[in-house]
Amino acid sequence: MNIVWWTLLSTQLTIFSVTLFLHRSQAHRAVDFHPVLNHLFRGWLWLTTGISTSEWVAIHRKHHAKCETDDDPHSPHATGILNVFFLGAYLYRKEAKNMETLSKYGKGTPNDWLERKVYRSHTVIGLGLCLALNLALFGVWGLLSWGIQMIWIPLWAAGVINGLGHWWGYRNYESPDKSTNLVPWGLWIGGEELHNNHHGHATSAKFSHRPWEFDIGWMAIRILMVLNLAKVKHVMPSLGWAPGKLECDLHTLEAVIAHRYAVLRQYSRKVMSRTKTAAEAAQVEHMRERLEAIWKSSMKTSEELLLELQQWCEEARTSGIHMLAEFAQLLATMQLKHAKV
Repeated sequence: MNIVWWTLLSTQLTIFSVTLFLHRSQAHRAVDFHPVLNHLFRGWLWLTTGISTSEWVAIHRKHHAKCETDDDPHSPHATGILNVFFLGAYLYRKEAKNMETLSKYGKGTPNDWLERKVYRSHTVIGLGLCLALNLALFGVWGLLSWGIQMIWIPLWAAGVINGLGHWWGYRNYESPDKSTNLVPWGLWIGGEELHNNHHGHATSAKFSHRPWEFDIGWMAIRILMVLNLAKVKHVMPSLGWAPGKLECDLHTLEAVIAHRYAVLRQYSRKVMSRTKTAAEAAQVEHMRERLEAIWKSSMKTSEELLLELQQWCEEARTSGIHMLAEFAQLLATMQLKHAKV
């Protein structure tokens, strides 16, 4: 086999093992894979990265729970973009020594004999076997291929996604973190390029949320579904519209809560960015805070939340601010579109 093709194939297999198994399946429970496939993922990750499933999952879940704070294991805004980009692997290893993190956030991950006695205890052996395989295939040139495999995840996952994916790009969702989509087409890093989409709907197995976006990881999941090797547990329903609808109902409330970060993004674009006076800006900011308060009211019933949403829309329509009234009408037409998986 040509060494270039082998290196490309092996690094992409590693990327897919991370995004499909560690990220979407283990960390967020968005998809389940056949037990045999799970073992293949775990074995390949042991050979090419030395990653322990429980450690990776715990650190990633803590990242979501503490995102962009000093407790975030790898936030470029708290730690510095250069530190995350160049020292991402070091930050991972540092957090992996935090027993509180592993205990609190690593629940539900494999803890069988292989995980305890092989993958977690003998990472150097796995990496050594990977080196031996490369040397057996390509002689001394195999050392170069092995070196590329070793830096692949620290560079593209720890550096690019954890670093640039919270620093530069576009946003579909006004999530409370700084996550971004690097490009609309997730081809090179398993679909992880669509990082803001993931933070907007963390438990969705599909990362592409716009018609022009593409998630190669989702394509792989669909192929595995055809082969009866994968079962999707959750995909975020898309946001649809009911033209001509004038009043908010429970379907509207369901859509607004499910797509709250998309709603906030639309509000920023269609309302906040178009204010002309300080008084208008203050009023629309106050209305934004009240809108957010609706889906943060976890102790209220659906009927109570719907009443608050209807009252918000009525105040927006009579506010005297044209774009605020237009947005209230847009809200009333929102509904979820449940696609078959």
